[in-house]
Amino acid sequence: MIDKLDNILISSSTPQWNQKLRDLHQALKDATYFAPGGDRHKKLMEILAAVKMRGDAALKEYTSRFDSVELNELLVPTEKLAEAHKQLDSQLLDDLRKAIENVKSYQQEIFTGQDKQCSNGCGVKYTPIARVGLCVPGASAPLPSTVIMTAVPAIVAGVKELVVISPPRHNGDIHPVILGLCHELDISEVYRIGGSQAVAALAYGTETIKPVDMIVGPGNQWVQMAKKEVFGLVGIDSVAGPSEVLIIANSNANPAWVAADMLSQAEHGPGSAVLFTDSQELANAALVELKQQVSQLSRADETIECLIKFSGIVVFDNIDDVITRANYFATEHLQIQCGENSKAVAAKIKNAGAIFIGDYTPVATGDYWAGPSHTLPTGTSSRFFSPLSSNDFVKSSSLIEFDKNRLSQNAESIIRLAKTEGLDAHANSVKTRQQQ
Repeated sequence: MIDKLDNILISSSTPQWNQKLRDLHQALKDATYFAPGGDRHKKLMEILAAVKMRGDAALKEYTSRFDSVELNELLVPTEKLAEAHKQLDSQLLDDLRKAIENVKSYQQEIFTGQDKQCSNGCGVKYTPIARVGLCVPGASAPLPSTVIMTAVPAIVAGVKELVVISPPRHNGDIHPVILGLCHELDISEVYRIGGSQAVAALAYGTETIKPVDMIVGPGNQWVQMAKKEVFGLVGIDSVAGPSEVLIIANSNANPAWVAADMLSQAEHGPGSAVLFTDSQELANAALVELKQQVSQLSRADETIECLIKFSGIVVFDNIDDVITRANYFATEHLQIQCGENSKAVAAKIKNAGAIFIGDYTPVATGDYWAGPSHTLPTGTSSRFFSPLSSNDFVKSSSLIEFDKNRLSQNAESIIRLAKTEGLDAHANSVKTRQQQ
């Protein structure tokens, strides 16, 4: 099976090079989105409708079917959160607190949600979103980083009610590290549910779960497509999953490091890893390293399958072509390993969720530590979506205030515009004030 990885190497001299590149681009979108009207989309709509109609009963039914867990209670008791916090390893707790502080500091620095008065009597008023649902993926291993990367920006913005959903996949419950971290962050509303059914519960509400105003966080296709379907009833951050990385590298890059960075995303299952380079020598060496390193992984077969389906090593004629196509791919994680030219390349990137500059900045620095949230747009959606940040958790209201003199000075123009649109009542709302 490992020999099939030779097929992911695409050179500009390869027959049908452009078509293979287009196929790779489409594969990345297919990893994120459901085809409208397809079987999975129809099943998703059934799940959303069932939760909307049957509430808690549907949640318990789907949890039994998808997670093989029979739930009596959806809500995790606060005492269990406190107990999990007590059991946290002291060194791990110290690391978690440092990561929280890094994220908090960064999110405070970039926060722009301050009320403002303008010189013309108008202004803007910012208000935190009242109630937000946080999607925390669940597995046998904990993902405390996702709790930090979704909750801390919201806390910085002033959100008062945070609700965590996470599937019970650790011995029939949520992993204790996640529960302990929720207690550390003063999050007391944690539910043992995941998948598209949990998104539906947050959007529609059930007998147990009060609906939220916004849903954020990473997840698989089912979670992200559920978020997409309920958007409008609630706000969402972006389409954030499955994971992907695109690496721009030249002959200065270390092929072993490039391969390791590709595998760090491809192991997600599904996960996408793409290398764009202007060096055939680097491409060949990275492929060799990829084969050697993937064979040593515990999930080697699953990772190889992701590399074959959603990944590629692409050789371009020059770095300008690399940059142009990287902006077209609009990836979630973009790494640049071009030696002393890395910053110059970064300056030309227009579409990427997060840009990691230099040989010593693997994606893991952003996933766990640096400060920006690791909840990022995928499936080429960084063309219009941004990373989750504290600024996503506030909404603005325009402030408009006219006095008598200002209305009088502008009344004729306002009335004329209203009449042009055939809206006589609009015009009259101004005219009647001019007659008194």
